Amino acid sequence: MKLTAIATTCVLLLTAGTTHAKDPKNEKVDQTVTITGNDTMQFDVKSFEVKAGSKVKIVLKNIGVVPKIAMGHNLVVLKKGITAIAFGQKALGAGANATNALPDSLKGDVIASTKLLGPGETDTVVLTAPKEAGSYEYVCTFPGHFALMRGVMTVK
Repeated sequence: MKLTAIATTCVLLLTAGTTHAKDPKNEKVDQTVTITGNDTMQFDVKSFEVKAGSKVKIVLKNIGVVPKIAMGHNLVVLKKGITAIAFGQKALGAGANATNALPDSLKGDVIASTKLLGPGETDTVVLTAPKEAGSYEYVCTFPGHFALMRGVMTVK
């Protein structure tokens, strides 16, 4: 019971500023982007564009079959100027692991993030796109996945 409360608190802290939609069908947004992650450590969407200041729903689906402990996926949208490779290395150094792929100490570099997903799981995060135009990278922070699982959200 204590571990569940700690895990819940960590999730709430990591997702501050984002909204995990309880009913994605009723969530009013300007744009929805659906991205899948698979067992070959690939996102199917490598880039997408959003309008500055718009409300964006990102749906992540883990379409793999390998258990979460070995092949979990999340999606972390990074602040402008932070690269997926550097952030992934920083996450490993901060103790990212198969059960906590996004350590608390890194949340200052994050705009929004999904939960870590196992096979067949889906998570939805709603964010307000930054007002500053430019490229904002996204990445899976499961250990080692940052080398292949990354992309760019371009704000126009």
